[in-house]
Amino acid sequence: MGTSVLSLRMDGELLERLRDRAAKRGMSVQDYVIQTLIRDDFDERFQTAVEETEKFYGVT
Repeated sequence: MGTSVLSLRMDGELLERLRDRAAKRGMSVQDYVIQTLIRDDFDERFQTAVEETEKFYGVT
C-alpha cells in the first residue's frame, strides 16, 4: 500500500479550529484530518452494509 499527497486549501479560521481539535487529541492536523476521513468512510460503508443486510433479510 503506497501513499499519496492531498493538498487542501482552507481559510485560517477552519485551520485554527482543526489545530485546536487535533491538539486536544495529541495529534497533528494531518493525522486528525486523516482519522476523521477514515471514520467517515467507515460510517458510510457500515451504513451501506446494514442497508444491504436489511434488504437481504427483508427487514424494513
